[in-house]
Amino acid sequence: MYLIFDTETTGLPRSWSAPITDTDNWPRCIQIAWQLHDEMGNLIEHQDYLVKPEGFNIPYDAERIHGISTELAMEQGILLSEVLEKFNIALSKAKFIVGQNVGFDVNIMGCEFHRMNIGSDMTKMPVLDTCTEITANLLKLPGGRGGRFKLPTLTELHQYLFNQPFAEAHNATADVEATTRCFLELIKREVFTKEELDVTPEYFRSFREKNLGEIQLIGLKHINLKQASDEIRARLKKIEQEEVQTTISEEVKSDLKDAAFAHLHNHTQFSVLQSTIAINDLVKASAKFKMPAVAMTDTGNMMGAFHFVSAVLNHNKTAESKNKELVENGEEPTETVIKPIVGCEFNICDDHKDKTKKDNGYQVVLLAKNKNGYHNLAKMSSIAYTDGFYYVPRIDRKIVEQYKEDIIVLSGNLYGEIPSKILNVGESQAEEALIWWKDQFGFDFYLELMRHKQEDENRVNQTLIAFAKKHNVKLIATNNTYYVNKEDANAHDILLCVKDGEKQATPIGRGRGYRYGMPNQEYYFKSGDEMKQLFADLPEAIINIQEIIDKTEPYSLYRDVLLPKFKIPDEFEVEEDKLDGGVRGENAYLKHLTMEGAKKRYGEITPDIQERLDFELLTISNSGYPGYFLIVQDFIAEARKMDVSVGPGRGSAAGSAVAYCLGITNIDPIKYDLLFERFLNPDRVSMPDIDIDFDDEGRGRVMDYVINKYGSNQVAQIITYGKMATKSAIRDTARVLDLPLFEADRIAKLIPGMMPSKWNLARFLAEDESEVKKALRSEEFDRVKELIEIANSEDLAGETIQQAKVLEGSMRNTGIHACGVIITPDD
Repeated sequence: MYLIFDTETTGLPRSWSAPITDTDNWPRCIQIAWQLHDEMGNLIEHQDYLVKPEGFNIPYDAERIHGISTELAMEQGILLSEVLEKFNIALSKAKFIVGQNVGFDVNIMGCEFHRMNIGSDMTKMPVLDTCTEITANLLKLPGGRGGRFKLPTLTELHQYLFNQPFAEAHNATADVEATTRCFLELIKREVFTKEELDVTPEYFRSFREKNLGEIQLIGLKHINLKQASDEIRARLKKIEQEEVQTTISEEVKSDLKDAAFAHLHNHTQFSVLQSTIAINDLVKASAKFKMPAVAMTDTGNMMGAFHFVSAVLNHNKTAESKNKELVENGEEPTETVIKPIVGCEFNICDDHKDKTKKDNGYQVVLLAKNKNGYHNLAKMSSIAYTDGFYYVPRIDRKIVEQYKEDIIVLSGNLYGEIPSKILNVGESQAEEALIWWKDQFGFDFYLELMRHKQEDENRVNQTLIAFAKKHNVKLIATNNTYYVNKEDANAHDILLCVKDGEKQATPIGRGRGYRYGMPNQEYYFKSGDEMKQLFADLPEAIINIQEIIDKTEPYSLYRDVLLPKFKIPDEFEVEEDKLDGGVRGENAYLKHLTMEGAKKRYGEITPDIQERLDFELLTISNSGYPGYFLIVQDFIAEARKMDVSVGPGRGSAAGSAVAYCLGITNIDPIKYDLLFERFLNPDRVSMPDIDIDFDDEGRGRVMDYVINKYGSNQVAQIITYGKMATKSAIRDTARVLDLPLFEADRIAKLIPGMMPSKWNLARFLAEDESEVKKALRSEEFDRVKELIEIANSEDLAGETIQQAKVLEGSMRNTGIHACGVIITPDD
């Protein structure tokens, strides 16, 4: 006897190798169907059941695949214990378990038997699978792992065997019927061996004689599960609407009208190849819509924080000046002062140090209340890259607990922990996650509602609203912003294709033959009025935004130069330095080293030499940076001890006699009459700048010395940013839009080799021809004029230029500066 069975479940396991006793890992069975056939293929029985979900719900993403809703399963399902009892009886009649990728279904049912503490011999029974390397070699479909053929889906196998598609996938009854047909056909073709079937060679001849024609489906009528779910949901919703009449008072409507809106979930170009928003454009858009604040929440990093805060503060300075002028003239102020809110969308996984498996975690937004909160965000971001990077920068809950002070948390988008668990795991698990976040952050934790006109968001929002009421957590309305204007959606989609190396013609979706992309064009920087209209039925989600704005403090990220503390000998220590942070001891030690070096360099110290050294030492002392010279001379001296080649000195530092005496340079500025004032000007105090050259092979050893001396947490290399230049933007866009290579090359060559200052592609297309002509040489103007003509055409070349102008200047990649190193006083 062959028992062919299939299940539909609440999702997929986190680990496919976990034992069936790991009940948290294996999803729940919500439908099971089986057919029992004798050895000649005759149908003995067929059964199918929906399982009543007890203590769990069916996530939306699972429902979207098989159509079985929690409401349908509750109304038409039977108890799991009854299902298992009936299934055990069927198993007792069978010799083999059969299925398509049946190992998954065996684990699902094995775990259900374990949960209910019901014994079963299922896991001990021999298994026949229609999805193996044998059937893969039969179909010879490319794309398998390690150069092998891919394992066939049930649809692909059915198409191959019977030359007709199988359209009812993801309904257990239909899947079992099709799997049975394929299985019996594989027996007929002797794909399964006599050893696998435990039969004699004559079996196959007898089987073919009993099944002369083409193996047929048994003709079951399959319920349209999605339609049934929709009908039940519509009926229940109608009842609910009749029972609950929600009205919004005029007072609340007035509060909503007067409420300030600010976007708290924005990605900039520092979310590399994920957003087209330049920081200045983000600030301009906020000012345009009169928003009192704006947040920057790039994915996994805070690279743009300084630029963002600086841009907002510069805007505020201009706005305040203009408002002051208007008030003085008896007019009303018109400019909006904006509060910058620094945040980060972190990837929070189970264990950020575990790199044995891919775990990108959940995307959760953390906002800094103040500068201390900013420092905590920065620490978490650094840990995400230095310790947690595996595919993406990651942290875990322990890190969040460690650095949670002065942090506000938003629950995030559909990839956030709570929304994702609602969609993919279950509401009870999502509720557990909510409780953890609320326990950690209290009233600084907010549930984030998004309305991008997506069904999955609508389903998540229903649950989030219920959670908010149950757990007294406030709701916040956000828009997951990746581009400023709605019309930039296509350019943003092109950017995503650039990131993934895809063509835009490839359809958006999951799996082979599809690419990543946004589901619609709603991810733009909406106005406050648009957001209020979207959340007119939930005014508190808008009104609560002011509470977050009020909790945050404005601050600047500008700061004085910080130098690491250089350890000087005890005899040069000065007690007063410990009290007032002075550098008397460092000045004294620097003078000592300089004079000792002068004796070696000059032998006899003449009055002229002494006067020059005294002047330089006084200037260095007045600048407040003696430690800088001590640090530089220390690692240069160490480099020479390690036989690392050190350059003789270049740039203005060669004019310093102190640098010469310390061994920093090997050029005598007194002999060659070089000016110290070009290096450090007594009338204009600034940070010294000494260019140092080490040979390529020895540079790493010097770096190791610095790291060991000051600590790995206090030494970092400098990041570099690669941006899309005009020609790069055109070539990337052309590749994504599938513009022929020769066309892309021709357009790129129309761009001037050296772009005029403050000009770019967008300005060429926007300015009057006369202004363009003034900025270019005659031969360049002719080429740019041709470029403009192409851009104004309605063909693919014109579309390429129009989209490239949006992408121009976008961050394309990051790198590490070849030489730049930062040493800090502490971490």
